[in-house]
Amino acid sequence: MPTDEPSPRLLLASASPTRRRMLEQAGLVFAAEAAPVDEEEAKRSLESEGADAAALAEALAELKARAVSRRHPGRFVIGADQVLDCEGRRFDKPPDAAAARAQLMALRGKTHELISAAVVVRDGERLWHHTARARLTMRPFSPAFLDEYLARGLPDILGSVGAYRLEGLGAQLFSRIEGDYFTILGLPLLPLLDFLRPHGLVPA
Repeated sequence: MPTDEPSPRLLLASASPTRRRMLEQAGLVFAAEAAPVDEEEAKRSLESEGADAAALAEALAELKARAVSRRHPGRFVIGADQVLDCEGRRFDKPPDAAAARAQLMALRGKTHELISAAVVVRDGERLWHHTARARLTMRPFSPAFLDEYLARGLPDILGSVGAYRLEGLGAQLFSRIEGDYFTILGLPLLPLLDFLRPHGLVPA
């Protein structure tokens, strides 16, 4: 249906409901559009070139922002990505329950890092970027707890690189957390707001 309302100046290049919710709750006016990017192919290419976890997250965030920016001249486009690194091993979103179980068993009793990157692009130019890290230590939970956790958390947890959501039952997996809450959710929100404010995209 046609509308006379102007399109938002801000776009989120992501299908992530968690990132959308963060921006909505922060009071931003924006539209969201999934980036037409083959993330798996991009990751393989970047890893073959020796990209570390931080470089990988930043490059993927920029790739997403640029892909959406090409369709929307003049708009500020936010790209974001998150990488989980545990002792040099990287983990992606688990495709199914068996993969989620195996991933959580691999992380159990260990400390891993979540690296979240955000990039803002307008008209093909990268205007800003920020990468943040958080360290999370999983407790040595019991097999019975894991069974209960999976029964209650699936399929929702399959949308997370760690097979957990800290804002829910996933909090019970951990004994120690060091880092910014928003970084753990997948977006360094406070630095992003600081960048957007002078551009009139966030109230000053």
